[in-house]
Parts: sequence; C-alpha cells; structure tokens
Amino acid sequence: MKTVRVVVGRGVPLDRSDVDTDQIIPSDWLKRVERTGFGAGLFAEWRDDRDFVLNREEYAGANILVAGPNFGTGSSREHAVWALQDYGFEAVVSPRFGDIFRNNCTKAGLVPVQVDEESGRALLDALERDPEAEITIDVERGRLEVPA
Repeated sequence: MKTVRVVVGRGVPLDRSDVDTDQIIPSDWLKRVERTGFGAGLFAEWRDDRDFVLNREEYAGANILVAGPNFGTGSSREHAVWALQDYGFEAVVSPRFGDIFRNNCTKAGLVPVQVDEESGRALLDALERDPEAEITIDVERGRLEVPA
C-alpha cells in the first residue's frame, strides 16, 4: 500500500449522522471474497432514492466523502472501507469516526480526517452551495483546505 500524503478533489456532502457500517455496506454484500466490486453496494439501501446525494450528477466523480458525526460506527467489517475505496473515495471527513472504522481506513489507505463539528457543518454547507469546490487534504501537515 502506497502512503497517501495529499488528497485533492471534490467532496460529496453526506449530511447524515450515526452512519454505521451496516448502512455503508449491507450484510448481503459480505459474501464476496475479492476486495473489488463493493462500490456497487455502497449505501445500497439509500441509493434507490433518486435524490440521494450519490445519485446527484453534480457530485459524480467526487473523491472525498464529507459526513456528519459518528461515521463508521458499529461492526468491525473492513468491507465498509473497501466499498468506499471501490466507489472512488480517497478520504472521508467527519467530526467523529468509529474507532475500528478509523483503524481499518488507515490500514487500507483511505484517509480519515476528523474535524470539529462546527467545521464539519460548514464544509457540508459549502459543498451543497458549490459542488465544484476543491478540497485539499495535506496528511503530513494535518491540514484541510477549502477555498472560501
């Protein structure tokens, strides 16, 4: 696994709190033995809703997921991280992560970025206003930048 130093890209605002690993990747997707193909199951229960953020054209191709507090809680399934990566995400930003999920991210090369709740809310709002906003995450310096 290559060390990630900087992630640059656009974000998807997942304005939901308490998203557990069962919601990230439902259990019926856990029968796969390969680490690929999980992106199709990412948030599967929510993707039937045509207004769900991942179905919105303006966020297509974004590589940074910005979520509400308590993201990745619940079970220890590594599949949640694999699904996010397989979909194309390189980083996840949230005010709080489940501890096991954060560790799984680090091991797999998905960058978990913890921010305070006020900053998290501001970032969600900014991405709703401007889906083209570019985010820079400098892992080595511990900085997250969004043009004002």
